[in-house]
Amino acid sequence: MPPDPDIGSASDASKEKQRIALTSVIAAMFITVLKVIVGLETNSLGILSEAAHSGLDFLAALMTYMAVRVSDRPADKEHQYGHGKVENLSAFLETLLLVVTCTWIIWEAISRLTGGESHVEATVWGFSVIGISILVDLSRSRALKRVAKKHRSQALEADALHFSSDVWSSLVVLFGLVFVSFGYKWVDSAAAIVVAFLVLFVSYRLGRRTIDALMDRVPDGLYEQVVDIVRGVEGVEDVRSIRIRPSGAKVFVDTTIAIRRTTPFQQAHAIMDNVERAVEDRHKEIDVVVHAEPAESTDETIADKIRMIVVGHGMRPPHNLEVQHQGGRFHVEFDVEYPVDKSFVEAHAIADEIEAEIRRAIPSVDHVTIHMEELLLTPGEISARASDARMREEIEAVVTSHTAVVACSDVQILCGDEQCAVNLTCTFQRSLTLAEVHRQVSQIETRLYERFPEVRKVTIHAEPEQG
Repeated sequence: MPPDPDIGSASDASKEKQRIALTSVIAAMFITVLKVIVGLETNSLGILSEAAHSGLDFLAALMTYMAVRVSDRPADKEHQYGHGKVENLSAFLETLLLVVTCTWIIWEAISRLTGGESHVEATVWGFSVIGISILVDLSRSRALKRVAKKHRSQALEADALHFSSDVWSSLVVLFGLVFVSFGYKWVDSAAAIVVAFLVLFVSYRLGRRTIDALMDRVPDGLYEQVVDIVRGVEGVEDVRSIRIRPSGAKVFVDTTIAIRRTTPFQQAHAIMDNVERAVEDRHKEIDVVVHAEPAESTDETIADKIRMIVVGHGMRPPHNLEVQHQGGRFHVEFDVEYPVDKSFVEAHAIADEIEAEIRRAIPSVDHVTIHMEELLLTPGEISARASDARMREEIEAVVTSHTAVVACSDVQILCGDEQCAVNLTCTFQRSLTLAEVHRQVSQIETRLYERFPEVRKVTIHAEPEQG
């Protein structure tokens, strides 16, 4: 998948997130110190509450800086979903700090309002520090929002929310200082309460989002979007389950899909790859794991059902499968290969089980005929023998002794310790009918079995001579 040009490499994204977080730490520290100095000089609770708020912003920015450094670490065996939750935990701790501070500000403001007037001075320094604070907070909020959106960082988004709330609370304090300058000093305490409630509101929004993230709450609409995307991939019969787990900037999706049980393994794997690509193309932040389960489709043929039943009993797929239809009922006939070490009784018992299951699964089947054959050699059992060349010559001699055979070619001999399989191509006279060719093939097979007792399987490919 080509990289997103807006995001760039993971290393570049990490550096940008850390850089913007560090500059926010410096800005918050500067504003906090400035507000504390001016607040103590003017004895303004509004400015002191803003200083406390900015002090928490400094701690929050510091936590954010540490969080983005840790969250970008790659997954390891102890943290297999990565370290993204550190950002959510940092945002949650910021919320707790804000709530504690707001509680103190409200308590102190009420005490001043009910306990008499306090000495508050509205100086040019007070107006200046608030004005500087508004400009700094506004620039930091915009910068943080831009980087948070670009890299999907909840910690940076929380930090942006802090600076954004500072802008509004500073405006309220500025409003209070104006009234103090006209002699209404109680407005300073009232402004502090308004600031505190503004911060509590921001804390509630932030806290709810961080708790949702820590509880792995799925973002609104994401579940339905992923289900629609997966179902839209060709080859997916059904979506059995989907689990979504957000972690920092990443979202992990585990999905179980149903694929036709007759689908070859390689094709089924390609369908799973297509599901991953389809989801990640729409949502770059999603990491997908796909599990597939075989499903019986509604348009399966009787032959398909029989193949699945045979394979389900640990056998190789049946060959020479024929399904005959008469009067709405079916007669099926096929060959099944059994391991050589099985006795006739054991092989017959397996055939009975297969037949019984076919009748249960396909009630319209009246008759089942199963031909039992010894299992063909597997590639791991094949070995070359010095006598194969002589055996090949003798096979060709037996085959070409039939007058209807024009040529014998492509003779392949596959031998194990005790048995062999022979594959060959026979070219027959063009004047023969199909029935006559079948008879000739049967005669050749019989001759080869008689001549070579070690041969357990003969496969003849018939071709007409060239005109």
